[in-house]
Amino acid sequence: MYFETLKAKIHRATVTQSHLNYVGSITIDADLMEAAGIRRHEKIDLVNVTNGARLSTYVIEGPRGSGVIGVNGPSARQAQVGDIVLLVSYASVTPEEAEEFVPKVVFVDANNKITGFGGDPAEVPPGSGLIRGDQVAGA
Repeated sequence: MYFETLKAKIHRATVTQSHLNYVGSITIDADLMEAAGIRRHEKIDLVNVTNGARLSTYVIEGPRGSGVIGVNGPSARQAQVGDIVLLVSYASVTPEEAEEFVPKVVFVDANNKITGFGGDPAEVPPGSGLIRGDQVAGA
């Protein structure tokens, strides 16, 4: 049996363009894709921290070093320039593979430049003021 598990996450990227009448779905800087191990045409989820929207789409490779996070076509109704988003990729694994699998987490700054890496999906970037996802409120 296989199940879906977190493969990669680009954490708190900033949307740089949003075009309703544009072909494609989401354009991601090739450097960010490479760092996260996300491939062109791969299915990902875009989770919008700013407005709570969540959608599945596919990836188009953007120019290296551009910092582009471009939400295109109908998906543009769910994310605007300046929105903070999580870009999440999944893999189908066996329970045995899942025991050893470590996801890639890529942290970026407000300009979508890489600031760090992690393998713990609950980890927060130092100095971000965020709370770990595995902490209980008030604990």
